[in-house]
Amino acid sequence: MKARQLWMGAVLLAVVGAIVAVLLMWRPAIVPATAPQRFEAAQVQRGARVAEAGDCAVCHTRPGGRYLAGGLALVTPFGTLYSTNITPDAETGIGQWSLPAFERAMREGVARDGHLLYPAFPYAYYRRMTDGDIADVYAYLMSGPAVHSPALQNRMNFPMNIRPLVSFWNLLFLHGQPLTPVAQQSATWNRGRYLVEGPGHCAGCHSPLNPLGAEKSAQHLAGGMVDGWQAPSLLGLANRTTPWSREQLTGYLRAEVVEGHGTAAGPMRPVSLSLGNMPASDAEAIADYLLSLKDPAPIAPAAATARPAEVVEQAPGAQLFQSACAACHGPAAPMRQIDGRPALERTSALQAASARNFLKTVLEGVPVTPGLPGPVMPPFAASLDNQQLAALAAFLREQASPGQPWADLSSTLHELRQEAQ
Repeated sequence: MKARQLWMGAVLLAVVGAIVAVLLMWRPAIVPATAPQRFEAAQVQRGARVAEAGDCAVCHTRPGGRYLAGGLALVTPFGTLYSTNITPDAETGIGQWSLPAFERAMREGVARDGHLLYPAFPYAYYRRMTDGDIADVYAYLMSGPAVHSPALQNRMNFPMNIRPLVSFWNLLFLHGQPLTPVAQQSATWNRGRYLVEGPGHCAGCHSPLNPLGAEKSAQHLAGGMVDGWQAPSLLGLANRTTPWSREQLTGYLRAEVVEGHGTAAGPMRPVSLSLGNMPASDAEAIADYLLSLKDPAPIAPAAATARPAEVVEQAPGAQLFQSACAACHGPAAPMRQIDGRPALERTSALQAASARNFLKTVLEGVPVTPGLPGPVMPPFAASLDNQQLAALAAFLREQASPGQPWADLSSTLHELRQEAQ
């Protein structure tokens, strides 16, 4: 009798669990919008600024593809996603989406037809945006040219290929609310906080993630990994061994070459180019906010034991620098005068605790962006082998941080070569 009661209890619990799961996963479709919509030019212009702040084009435009038509591969630990078409095409884009459907996607991660969006779409941060900004970016997207571009098939690993499971992710991690201004802070600081924590979703890259792909809230903005690059910590920028000034950080955010830190590369490059299209006051606001953030656990610099200058200059990497790098980065290089680039030893990549970002930059280069400003650097993946790259990195690291060599050069180079295959 007791066994029968236990069995009936287990069945009841399973039924209740299944009902709860269905309720969590089910979302109704929203009636398609059919009538063409018209928006005021001022609202569309405001929406363009919001779209730049939210990096819409960075993810929703593939290289060589039509603007906002999707198709960019987003590689995650759970498989590969392809960004979708967010032009107003009625068949393959968001042309049938009403403003309420768009708002639901931005705040809850639910598409117009009711299916759940993967949190690679940063709705966990977009839900912090104001109603006005969401309405403005909707007006901007719906006013652009419609592009017929069907969605590509995602390649997600089991069990994440079962999309309804995202409802449990939302239950655990979707808790943010629209931001409200902090009365004790300036309007500029509050604007910067809003851009960083809301549309800019900076923590999506600059915070470590837990095994389920959600931000580790206790390490907010403490640094993360994205596309094989180390997104550095954004804490304590004003109090580092090589501190950032407001002017430097503003310029870096706008894709400029900054003395003492260099210029943005990797996944940050298109983000900085987008910020460069926004009013300079927005980048200044972001800089004000970030420079106010303290690092609760700053890392003390390692004890330095500098090698004699004549030993450094005779290192194998010194000759490689002269042959492969000095034409653009040497003290007398014309490029130093043309675009104001700093000496390599004064860049953040060479002062970082890990060699990953420096080596990845050398391997992949800094590609040209047609029609946009910025330095260009060729890739050296095919022309320099691992031994040469390690020697070059060791030499430049000694220039940047004497007596603090990188200990991970060989293993990092091996990992980077494997990731590129």
